[in-house]
Amino acid sequence: MARPPKGSLTSILSAFMKNTPLTMIDLFAGCGGLSLGMEQAGFTPIFVNELNDDARASYLLNRDFDLKGKPFNQCHELHSADIYELTQSRLKQLKKHLLDLGLITDHDSHTSLDLICGGPPCQGYSGIGHRRSYAVEKKDVPSNQLYEKMAEIIEFFRPKIFLFENVKGLLSSKWTDEGAKGEIWQDVWNRFNAIEGYTIHWQLVSAKDYGVPQNRPRVLLVGIRNDAMMSDLEKLQPIVEAQAYDIGAAVKWGFLPEPTKDYPDPKILLGDLVDDPVKDILLSGKYPNDFSTKRYPKSASHKLQKQLRTRPGSKSAERKGNEVTEHEYSKHKPSVVKKFAAMIENDGVIPDEFKTKKFAQRLLKPEWPPEGPNITATSLPDDYVHFSQPRTLSVREWARLQMFPDWYRFAGKRTTGGTRRAGNPLEGNFDREVPKYTQIGNAVPVKLALEIGRHFATKLLNQ
Repeated sequence: MARPPKGSLTSILSAFMKNTPLTMIDLFAGCGGLSLGMEQAGFTPIFVNELNDDARASYLLNRDFDLKGKPFNQCHELHSADIYELTQSRLKQLKKHLLDLGLITDHDSHTSLDLICGGPPCQGYSGIGHRRSYAVEKKDVPSNQLYEKMAEIIEFFRPKIFLFENVKGLLSSKWTDEGAKGEIWQDVWNRFNAIEGYTIHWQLVSAKDYGVPQNRPRVLLVGIRNDAMMSDLEKLQPIVEAQAYDIGAAVKWGFLPEPTKDYPDPKILLGDLVDDPVKDILLSGKYPNDFSTKRYPKSASHKLQKQLRTRPGSKSAERKGNEVTEHEYSKHKPSVVKKFAAMIENDGVIPDEFKTKKFAQRLLKPEWPPEGPNITATSLPDDYVHFSQPRTLSVREWARLQMFPDWYRFAGKRTTGGTRRAGNPLEGNFDREVPKYTQIGNAVPVKLALEIGRHFATKLLNQ
């Protein structure tokens, strides 16, 4: 993805749109994983929404658009924070802004907008999003109702395609303890299915089907406006219970692309980031004040490594000795280092003397088992141990698991904890700090978004 030219907001977008005619709105954009993959596929975000300050700062940090987090009807037109502020009157204002900038055109029953996509925050549905449970009903968590707002915005703009993305846990979640299994998903499906004039289909996929080095189940719901369809598509009915990862129906009817399964082994994905002296420092327990690697310790020897090390607009990868960011290490206690070293020595098995009742780490082995990737990048940095060094992964390594390129930066704290990270629903506190690891873990994998975006662009929109 080439960075847009400097200049006024109108000139920036006008110049960029000449080369990238496909338009998209990204709701609940987070740090930008879904947008980045779609941008790589040829889409241009013309409006983005993200509530959290940390994630929004990361999104904007990597894009030259002159957006400062202001609502679109003030100084800067193309960004908002709280999606609940997008009332019908403000949506009309936004539409006028986009029309005035020449980014969309208006028709009797729809706009020319190509895509609205989004993954509403999923902590209320996820089995791993919060390690602490609270006695609060899901219906009382504001973020669990955001799908309603997304559907409302889709109905307003009526894009050619919409994409709803969420966690597998959504399929079995209940509004209350006494509720029926899957009732939340049924409500979500019914709401999107009620949008008139669209053919929709949902599918449970794993990100590894599309080249992401994780076993990351995701629910994808795709809607195609009937007058924009390039072929006849059969409307498939909802199935509340999750089926096997057979995406044949979604592929057959054109909603999703063919699986690629070209996921890299960890030794390929992370091997060029291994700084050999770090292991000795860990074993010694004598940490420098700044325990990080600031320059690439090795040359890129694999095609993927070269891709991840190539900056926008450049034709060559960053060389050994060039700057690398976000590659800071945790200063583990000696007992933890010994435990991690023993895990590496024992092929991931934790010796009895190191076992605890706390959440146990797993070893990220250099190669995946025959069935493919068996880990998921979550919001916590201490879930996995590096395959060759007795430590957890750095932010940069965590980002590579989500297929973010190395030039991508992240704003906010490296990590945090407690109610600062999780909030406290019992006290009505749904605000959270979102440190770098959490932003990355919450993101849509870039490669997954890229493959879906390519399919939308080439097969559904004929670009």
